[in-house]
Amino acid sequence: MTAVPTSTSTVPGVGGARPDAVVVARDLSVRYRGGDGHAPVQAIAGVSLDIGPGESLAVIGEAGSGKSTLARVFAGITSRTVPRGPEIVGGALHVLGIDVRRIRQRDDDELELRVGYVPQEASSVLDPHLTAGENVAVPLFQRNPKLARKVAGGIVAEAIDSMHLTLATIPKYPHELSRGQRQRLALARALVLEPDLLVADEATSGVDATVRASILGHLAEVQRRRGFAAFVISSEIGEIRRLSDRLAVLHHGSIVGMGPIDEVLDDPTHPYVERLAALSRG
Repeated sequence: MTAVPTSTSTVPGVGGARPDAVVVARDLSVRYRGGDGHAPVQAIAGVSLDIGPGESLAVIGEAGSGKSTLARVFAGITSRTVPRGPEIVGGALHVLGIDVRRIRQRDDDELELRVGYVPQEASSVLDPHLTAGENVAVPLFQRNPKLARKVAGGIVAEAIDSMHLTLATIPKYPHELSRGQRQRLALARALVLEPDLLVADEATSGVDATVRASILGHLAEVQRRRGFAAFVISSEIGEIRRLSDRLAVLHHGSIVGMGPIDEVLDDPTHPYVERLAALSRG
């Protein structure tokens, strides 16, 4: 996936953002409310970043660094939409021009149709009572309830095939598939509407190494062809290089390195980035 140069022009009310930015975060802070007398947990602290049209930003960080929380709020999944979800408590976040901190119901629906989201565990976005084909078709009928089923079937078959799943997968239920197959099914579902933004949290988690490279190559090719923006999380530098040439490093909820991958790793400004750089060389 390729990066697009960042403009210095501004979006009204969002300082320093390009007018067509897909994601604009400014001093963003996110927490999870504590339950049963426990204190709230700060997950993101003062993060600022932009993602432009057609641009891909890859994110790496240790477990608990806030990567998945960022992915969720970029996809519009917050305490407003899910119980005990992440709560934006500071700064600003605009996704596709929508103010996520002050989102309205109709904007929830728009984000769901325009943002493709793949979580670490695909089971959370796949309906266990629907077949694989029906799961991929859900967004199609959300957008157009009158879509002919034959047309939908063709689109679904193409989406499933593109993720290196056999057409014999279509009538199976999620519990009949391996974890890697479920991840690929979730990717097919996320891409079926040709989203303006793909949010992928360890999208190839559980996928066999022999298949992972082809999926990453397909993702990169689809992104170049369709020109959507992407926010991708991975724990491997090698995988990140397949998906993006721009990297953000998260550590304890804050960005400790951001820029072109080689620049971030060749001139580390934080001990954690130094460790990443050493691992990438070794």
